[in-house]
Order: sequence, then C-alpha cells, then structure tokens
Amino acid sequence: MFTEIRKRDGRVVPFDAEKITDAIFKAAKAVGGENRKIAERLTVQVIKELAKKGYNGVIPTVEEIQDVVEKVLIENGHARTAKAYILYRDKRSRIREGKSDLMDTVKEILIETSRENANVSNSPSAKMLQIASAASKSYYLTNLLPEEFAQAHISGAIHIHDLDYYGKTLNCLQIDLYKLLSQGFNTGYGYIRPPKRIASAAAQAAIILQSNQNDMFGGQSFPHFDRAMAQIIAEMPRQPDEEEIFQAMEGLVYNLNTMHSRAGAQVPFSSLNFGTDTSEMGRAVSKALLKAFEKGLGRGESPIFPNLVFRTKKGVNFDPGDPNYDIFQYALKVAAKRLNPTFSFMDSSFNSKYGDEVAYMGCRTRVIANRHGEAVSAGRGNIAFVSINLPRLALQTRDINLFFVELDRLLRLAARQLLHRFEIIGNLRAKDLPFLMGQKLYMGSENLQPDDPIKEVIKNGTLSIGFIGLAET
Repeated sequence: MFTEIRKRDGRVVPFDAEKITDAIFKAAKAVGGENRKIAERLTVQVIKELAKKGYNGVIPTVEEIQDVVEKVLIENGHARTAKAYILYRDKRSRIREGKSDLMDTVKEILIETSRENANVSNSPSAKMLQIASAASKSYYLTNLLPEEFAQAHISGAIHIHDLDYYGKTLNCLQIDLYKLLSQGFNTGYGYIRPPKRIASAAAQAAIILQSNQNDMFGGQSFPHFDRAMAQIIAEMPRQPDEEEIFQAMEGLVYNLNTMHSRAGAQVPFSSLNFGTDTSEMGRAVSKALLKAFEKGLGRGESPIFPNLVFRTKKGVNFDPGDPNYDIFQYALKVAAKRLNPTFSFMDSSFNSKYGDEVAYMGCRTRVIANRHGEAVSAGRGNIAFVSINLPRLALQTRDINLFFVELDRLLRLAARQLLHRFEIIGNLRAKDLPFLMGQKLYMGSENLQPDDPIKEVIKNGTLSIGFIGLAET
C-alpha cells in the first residue's frame, strides 16, 4: 500500500485518509447529509479500491484518488453526494486554473503593459494597476459571482464591464459644479474655499473631477458647465474680461490632459455639457472653451479630455436667430477640426420633455428618468453596466426564433447580474467613498453618516444593459 501521493504541483506529500473523509462529508453536508460515520466507511472502501490498483512503486496522483472517490460514491448509491463532490472538485479546479491564469497574466504585464485601455501608459503605476486589476477579476470570478454569471462572462455570452471594481464602487456621476464651488469642499486634506477669480474656479473644477474620479471607476461630468461657471462668476467681486476667461478655460483643458492622478497614471475621464446658457458670462465661457479646444495643446495637439458635449435646442442655439446660434456654428467648426465636441439634441423625442436637463457622459451614458426621485442629471449616474454579445448568440442559435428565445434568457440573466452587483455595492458605507458621499455629491446623500450603507442613496442611479455587434448580427 502506498504511503505518499503526488500533488498537482508535483510535490510528494504523505497520504492522509482523513482528507478523503473530510471531502466526502463536505459533499454529503451540501445535500443534507449529517452522518460522518458513513463518510468514514466510504473512505475505507476508497482505500481498498486504491490498494487493488497496486501502483507497483508508482506514487498515485490526487486526480487518480479523486476518480476513485467518485466511483465508490456512485457504486454505493450516493449519487447526490457524488454530484456535490464532482461540483466541488470542478470549482476547486476552476480556482486553480484561475490562479495559474493570473500568474501568466502578471508575467505578461511585467514584460509589457497591456494596452486594453488606451488611457493606461507603460509606467510602473500602470503595471501595478493592471496586476491589481487581474487579481481582483480573478477573485470575483472564483469567489463572489454566482456560477451562472461567472460562466456567462468567461464564455463571452455577456461582458461584465469593469469586473475588477465589482464590489468596490460605482461607475460614473454628473456632478453639481455650482454647489461645490459656491459652498467650498474638502478633498480629505483640507477645506477649499469658494473661488474669487475665474482662474481659481477653473482650477477647482479640475480638482473636483480628479477627486471624485478616485472614488469611482467611470467618467466624471459636469451637466451644466456653462451655467455653473456663469453663476459662480456672478458672485465674484469683479467680472473677468474675455482674455481672463480664455486663459481659465485653456488652463482647465491643460489640467485635464496632464493630471496623471487616476489609478494607473491615467488622467480623469472627464466630460463637460454646455451650450444652452444664454447669459453674457455663460456665452463667454462656452466660446472660450471652444477656442481652447480649437487652438489645441501647447504644440497644437488635439486634447483628449475633457469630452465636450454641446447641447442643441430650438429657440436657444439650433436655428438662425437663436441667441446662441453663433456658438453652435463655432462648435461645428471646432468639431470639424478636433472631432470634439459631440452634440446632444434636447428636442429629440426622448429628451424633449426634460427641457435642457438631459446630460451625457463622453461614453454616451445618459441619466435622466428616476423612479425614486427627481428626474434630473446632477447628482446621479450609472452604477454598473453589462453587454450582451449578439454575434456569438446568432452563431450559436442560427435560427431567428431561437435567437430571440435565447436573447430573452440572456437579458434576464444580465438583469439578475446587475441586481446582484447593486446589492453588493449597496452594502458599502459612506466612508468607503469619502469624496463622493462625504461631500454629498450623490442625490440623497445629504444626511448620510460615515457608517451608513449607501443602498438607499444609489437607488437614484441606473443599471444598464447594452449590446455589441448589432450590424454583424
């Protein structure tokens, strides 16, 4: 009879029959069994079966022993226990494979940073981000996600976006800029008082985007940038002239393209919605921002950030004679040169009932309807999102009727996955997101205490299901 076994990593260790008993009993308990004596008797039979094989000096492997355990369980009428054992064995196998894949991924990252995200550089902090990201994804897939969600993601049926942040934070936010500028705010190391000059206001706007970016994995946006700046300028002791406004907007653009403070040495993923404020200062800010983009960075490079989202609306800027029509024409000229701004249409059928309230992220996330509160953009954002792989589904089904049956199944699965993620994130405490919740940026967070869970507050956010490959399908 052998006295040693060979582990999966090649190590030879003493044979311990107690471990077989433990594994059998654990599987039995999973299906309602409570008698360890039965597990001990089955272990004796497993050892007898192993003895029959002889091995003739060859050290048996863990896999060979587990095969015999399954055989003995089935032959002795313990089919349900055998199934539980097989499932447990499969789960352990997936965890081992995940660890192996993780080590391979880390090795590749150390050789050269993955460029899956074009915003991530090859710097040491970028490598650290990607190693942490790979470890986090591996953990969530093997330890947190229910099997059906993990398998759907691994197979490519769905894609759970930003899986590495699954239980850590939310996606994106439309930030009420005027509220923070007028009241002042605290980034964690001291209070920043309201600005007295437009240059200070623009600098603080960049700090706000940067600070909240560190609490979230997705984009940061101001829903009414021109309006907020006009409001804060009106409270300043002196009104800035055209050149001062331009210098402030140019400084903002420079800052948002050079503040490599986000994880992985990335700059904040920033967006500014503007174009419908018709006040003198609102118009001046819009024109100066467009001028800064038209000029480009120091050597004429096209700014990557912020994403500019220019609102269009009849009676405001869309038609000749509208008060901001000239700014709309200028925005078109700048877009032709810089591919920025993009344009949002407030008169579209799904936006018109909200006036000019609808705001977008640079990634096109739209937040407006609200089942739990006021239908506005400020103070709200997307919590998480998942995409369905349509071409894969079409290739699998090859029948239009079956395609829609399976699509319905995937839609339901995606909805369950999003709700699961919502419940996980909802257990976070306000103190876990110190700037986002501590400075009361999120709608409904005004009365949160540091140890309060955020679930009720983030009900004002959205959960999104998207798709890829519609044209190919």
